[in-house]
Amino acid sequence: MDKKFLAFNKINFLLILVGIVLIITGFILMGGEPSSEAAFQPDIFSARRIKVAPVISFAGFVFMIFAVMYKPRSKKK
Repeated sequence: MDKKFLAFNKINFLLILVGIVLIITGFILMGGEPSSEAAFQPDIFSARRIKVAPVISFAGFVFMIFAVMYKPRSKKK
């Protein structure tokens, strides 16, 4: 199969992989011990879970859109 017929090239796949890693990292940072009726965990309101992790996940989703739309410059010969 000729390379000019492929939708994505190696750079696109690497950028998509970076976006996936960012999204997974954000979701891992959101995780933690849950709060229940028996034991309240004040950690559910930490800055890491409420502010940092969603921003990282959102950045990953935006980066994924960029990775799909990215078209490398063609080499002129």
